[in-house]
Amino acid sequence: MNDEVARVLGGDQRAISRTMTSLERRDPAVISAIKLLDHHTGHAYCIGITGPPGVGKSTLVDRLTGHLRKLGLTVGIIAVDPDSPFSGGSILGDRIRMQRHYLDSGVFIRSVSTRGQGGGLPRIVKSLVRVLDAAGKDVILVETVGVGQTELGIMGVADTVVVALMPESGDTIQALKAGVLEIADIFLVNKADREGADRMAAGIRAMLQMAAKPLQWEPPVVLTQADRGEGIEGLWARIEEHRLNLTAPADAGGYRSLLEQRRIDRRRDEFLEALQEELFQRLKARIKREQSLQSYLEDIGTGKLEPYSAAAELLDRPDLLESSFPQNE
Repeated sequence: MNDEVARVLGGDQRAISRTMTSLERRDPAVISAIKLLDHHTGHAYCIGITGPPGVGKSTLVDRLTGHLRKLGLTVGIIAVDPDSPFSGGSILGDRIRMQRHYLDSGVFIRSVSTRGQGGGLPRIVKSLVRVLDAAGKDVILVETVGVGQTELGIMGVADTVVVALMPESGDTIQALKAGVLEIADIFLVNKADREGADRMAAGIRAMLQMAAKPLQWEPPVVLTQADRGEGIEGLWARIEEHRLNLTAPADAGGYRSLLEQRRIDRRRDEFLEALQEELFQRLKARIKREQSLQSYLEDIGTGKLEPYSAAAELLDRPDLLESSFPQNE
């Protein structure tokens, strides 16, 4: 696996792809590789692009990638797609998006399914971003499924979050509900040639002025026509401004920037999420193989036990966690 790590660090596209596949399959052998790769992360800048279906997120990512390549920057793209109801994989794939970048060695594209997870972003994306970071990508673009009341997961991975809307997104207040106002670092109104684009941009600015508390960074509103490539340079300029804002010292001593603090907080949250997921998987596997624990499921299903209290009782068993995490693992 050390040889594979060296290949990833060297930017080998196939090695990157194999490592990502191992991560998605939960291959235990990849754990040591990720541990080694983690020492080489922290250099890439991650941009999240989210918004309702049909707003043109993939076209935005395609055009922004083209602009970044002209600037001499390498790019990693993670496109999070809806689950297929049949295979469980992503419905849309990298084979049908951003085809002009497919043979560019400076661009790596990966499609990932949501795997039924809420928040619009599966936890595995954080590990995939770290692989691309270690592989030397300058900018990583993460395109999510869309914006909704629970689709705030992009905050857990992106340094800058771009929320894309379009004139047909509906009433401005409806478009900005459910915490979207809080997650956006930049608002983007795409398909700006359509009627109502200027009105939507003005409405967003008005909503920002009504914020309950002063904003450390007031999100700008950018208008684009991504299919024509218009407004992309302006979008990148706003992203660069936000990056400069984040890298300015935020504490009294001037030792830690807001970007550094955000990344520290995200790593802590990721650890807790990984711990929760691993604990769940191990307990689930143990319940499946032990008859005594399967009886809990039977009694809960038939109404003999109440689910919440049964779970609390099970977790209070002193042998449960010890046997789920053997000392030799």
